[in-house]
Amino acid sequence: MTVVRISDDAAALACGAEAVAEAFAAAGCTVERVSSWGMHWLEPLVEIGGIGWGPATPERITEIIAGEADDLCIGPIAAHPFMARQQRLTFARAGLTRPLSLEDYTATGGWRALTRARSLTSEQVIAEVTQSGLRGRGGAGFPAGIKWQTVAGAPGPQKYVVCNADEGDSGTFADRMVMEGDPFQLIEGMAIAAHATGASRGYIYVRSEYPHAIAKLEAAIVLAQGVIAPFRIEVRVGAGAYVCGEETSMLNSIEGKRGEVRAKPPLPALEGLFGQPTVVNNVLTFSAIPHILIEGGAMLYDSHGIARSKGTMPIQLAGNIKHGGLYETAFGITLNELIYDIGGGTASGRPVKAVQVGGPLGAYIPPDQFDLPFDYEAFAAADALIGHGGIVVFDDTADMQKMARFAFDFCAAESCGKCTPCRIGSVRGGELLGRIGDPEAREALDDLLETLQFGSLCALGGFTPYPVRSAMQHWPEDFG
Repeated sequence: MTVVRISDDAAALACGAEAVAEAFAAAGCTVERVSSWGMHWLEPLVEIGGIGWGPATPERITEIIAGEADDLCIGPIAAHPFMARQQRLTFARAGLTRPLSLEDYTATGGWRALTRARSLTSEQVIAEVTQSGLRGRGGAGFPAGIKWQTVAGAPGPQKYVVCNADEGDSGTFADRMVMEGDPFQLIEGMAIAAHATGASRGYIYVRSEYPHAIAKLEAAIVLAQGVIAPFRIEVRVGAGAYVCGEETSMLNSIEGKRGEVRAKPPLPALEGLFGQPTVVNNVLTFSAIPHILIEGGAMLYDSHGIARSKGTMPIQLAGNIKHGGLYETAFGITLNELIYDIGGGTASGRPVKAVQVGGPLGAYIPPDQFDLPFDYEAFAAADALIGHGGIVVFDDTADMQKMARFAFDFCAAESCGKCTPCRIGSVRGGELLGRIGDPEAREALDDLLETLQFGSLCALGGFTPYPVRSAMQHWPEDFG
């Protein structure tokens, strides 16, 4: 009997994967629902014996089963140019395993890192995380080992491990793909963090817009409880406020309070959830941990990347791009390679005008800077952000003044209202953009951007100047 593998990832479902799966089942095939390969432009992507077809439709399944749908066939999926050049660690199981199969996870090396970690002391585990060079993948890029060491050394009757899965940046979907496709990997990483820091409770904070991820996580936690005990994890669902992606707003939300930013210090590592020492990392950070804690994993992880940007990064290609999807590779790859060699240029076929990296508050980068390597320090030197690794592409029809205005509108809509620069500055910024031809308005706007950057309590207001300044600097013709 023909075995057909089709993803049950949300992106695949949105493209019609359920109807394709039902049609194959009706044709007498055995259908296995697996994680996504991350080749989103080909969804629904069907795999039979390692060979891929996509985008598949119910009307074409007879041809696909017979091996005759040549226009849909991409050959061996693992050998496809989009896949062959990747360096996959976090997404090593993507497309290969059933998300809620403990058998599949164990057979592909799952739980080996947790078993080894529990044979080591807290200090030894933290030393390996530090040695690996792993930095937080949520956007700030803070060294994970230092954060864990702080929590481990902090006094407190109860310690927590919190996963920030409030993936709200435009063009990002890697967290969702992990939660839906490889949830045990995230759970294993959190359990290792708990052992290293002395925590007994964990929370995964997921935005309500991710119902499939929430369902997968809740089911996976039940299945894995016997493995990770006595550590316990609970899923908390957020209401979709962007500001709750900021760690202290998220902690307030978990506690049942209004999701607004806390002043720091104290740091969450010392006084976090319910006032206790708390590790806060995002999905990709925790998911990197099992690969670091296997025998020799820390040195392997450190061998990838460049300078202070170590390991691999799941880069998400979105917007006006021909080959949208997830591409995991070591730090150091250039934007030019990502956009043209891998992404295939724009889906519209028009010239690329700009890319925005790091979410809705990331800088807009012009084509003459596409030689910029994907590296935390290189982006910082260029007044840009890597953030969560999302790249959104725009062609030459984009109006950069409208894009700058969107940054202010977004900040105004999503502000928690706690600090004046963000709450009021975002509104005033939009007003000043409407008078950008007036020299006095331009001077006032420059002052306002400086106040936002250095006076805001959190990155929502603090990063709003990045898209505005970059749009004005690189595309002055769009501002009249």
